[in-house]
Amino acid sequence: MEKVLIKGAGDLATGIACRLHRCGFSVAMTEIAVPTTVRRTVAFSRAVYEGNALVEDIEGVLCRNTKEIDNTVNQNKVAVIVDPSCETLKSWRPDIVVDAILAKVNLGSKMSDADIVIGVGPGFTAGEDCHVVVETKRGHNLGRCIWEGSAFPNTGVPGMIGGYDKERIIRAASDGIFTGAVKIGTLVKKGDVVGHSGENPIYAEVGGVVRGLLQDGVAVTEGMKSGDIDPRGVVEHCWTISDKATAIGGGVLEGIFHIKKKRGVR
Repeated sequence: MEKVLIKGAGDLATGIACRLHRCGFSVAMTEIAVPTTVRRTVAFSRAVYEGNALVEDIEGVLCRNTKEIDNTVNQNKVAVIVDPSCETLKSWRPDIVVDAILAKVNLGSKMSDADIVIGVGPGFTAGEDCHVVVETKRGHNLGRCIWEGSAFPNTGVPGMIGGYDKERIIRAASDGIFTGAVKIGTLVKKGDVVGHSGENPIYAEVGGVVRGLLQDGVAVTEGMKSGDIDPRGVVEHCWTISDKATAIGGGVLEGIFHIKKKRGVR
């Protein structure tokens, strides 16, 4: 099986990982030591502090080295390793690299990193630092492969869901240590306390279901994204990969197979 290294293990990166895993690729993912994923129930980054993470029907397992990565993927699981500098790229030697850190800038990925290199979201230019870019902005082009140029620039405004955009984001009220006042999957009303940053309460700005929330103990700064509320209020969606992550995963899969077709590789 071909080896894919995905930089990042948040919810969108996990959507990519699950699509590739189901299509027969061996998948490993890198993460930072203290993940800041808010949609933790559908992110393999959770394995960093829990040891493993089940997303739908696929298990992610925390690994410490290349040997453990090989053992994990050979058991038909997704490997997760704490490796912010991506040293795994040198030791595991993947066939495909997908940069899904979503930093809005390229933090070091190059076309020479693997036979196929894919950039997810803004910050990459197809033909310069990667072979193809996959669009992450909600709307008509979500999940589309970009073969020349870059993805839509980051606007700083989250996509519209249920008639709300920035109101649905839970943000830290101050610098401090985050603690949740509710759990993912809780239905809340506008004005409810959903967490604290230090001693300061964080209030919901819209009613709906808490779809994402940082794990307790993460250091936050004022205004930092600490969770999100889905105003559509469908609790079951908290435990399944989102439409956005699924579309982006499909774009990555299309990019891989299109490049192989052009190269005459089956």
